[in-house]
Amino acid sequence: MKKRKMGLALSLVLAAGTLLGACGKSDDNSSKNGDSKKDNFTVAMVTDTGGVDDKSFNQSAWEGLQAFGKDNNLQKGTSGFDYAQSKSDADYTTNLNTLVRNKFDLIFGIGYKLAPDVTKIADQRKDSKFAIVDSVVNKPNVASITFKEQEGSFLAGVVAAKSTKTKKIGFIGGVDGELINKFEVGFIAGVKSVDKSIDVKVQYAGDFAKPDVGKTIATSMYTSGIDIIYHAAGGTGTGVFTAAKELKKKDPSKDVWVIGVDRDQTEEGKLTADGKDYNVTLTSMVKRVDIAVQDLAKKSKDGQFPGGKVIEYGLNENAISVPDSNISPEAKTALDEWTKKVKAGSVKIPATRAELKSMGY
Repeated sequence: MKKRKMGLALSLVLAAGTLLGACGKSDDNSSKNGDSKKDNFTVAMVTDTGGVDDKSFNQSAWEGLQAFGKDNNLQKGTSGFDYAQSKSDADYTTNLNTLVRNKFDLIFGIGYKLAPDVTKIADQRKDSKFAIVDSVVNKPNVASITFKEQEGSFLAGVVAAKSTKTKKIGFIGGVDGELINKFEVGFIAGVKSVDKSIDVKVQYAGDFAKPDVGKTIATSMYTSGIDIIYHAAGGTGTGVFTAAKELKKKDPSKDVWVIGVDRDQTEEGKLTADGKDYNVTLTSMVKRVDIAVQDLAKKSKDGQFPGGKVIEYGLNENAISVPDSNISPEAKTALDEWTKKVKAGSVKIPATRAELKSMGY
């Protein structure tokens, strides 16, 4: 009987030791995983159909993620920062789900076209955090990033009005809708604020990823006497640069200009004709998607994810700018003067066609 009691006691001691050992091992793993997760905040983005190398909107967003990765010693991949490329609208949901399954801490949808898919996946994956750029998704696990594109477009219009020689200016948009209309009406208001007699022709390509269409529209505009085109067309805008450069190469004395968008597109305007270097980029409406993406990623990493909120970036946040790339001293003076007015809030800038119409333009 005594032997049996001693045997039972020994068994209980051994069992307790095994249990404690297992708990200790579990705690160690949990601690390691927790530290790793805390020190290794992961972030990724889904592009729209323009792609990560569109020299515009998506590329700027990717540059923001790369900067965040560099600041935090992260590597490209599932343990750091990454992107999923969308070749068509049908890829959005698949790409978002893939990034969720890869357990990224924050997932960006780049562009308003992803809003319906971000809404759907955010509902299904309530424990995941998302951000949408250029749209608003009213979900507690989604932060919405918007910009005051009309401010920068207004200033681009001022530069165009001070630079045109034919008094004919063009605007080429990607897809006709609420977002790109902000670029359009802000630009027209800027032109007309300087000179109401200038004619502004507007045309949409119907797509953000068709440079051939952009080239066709731009060539037609330049042939009609338009000497400056402002594009807000993503990858389609590449065709606008192609059209301008081909015309410049054919006749270097011809004044044909492009106003770029989203990034400083001075590089896209470079060409050589008759052994001489030229550049058809007049200026760009720089929309610092990179700054916004990097800023939100940092906030989220620091535990300040603004879920359910809208963060708007403009001139006063240094997220919108118009560089003086190839503009004249007169245009530069006007740009500086109007920039001060816009920052001070003393200028009414339309964001819709209805607001533009109410201004008499």
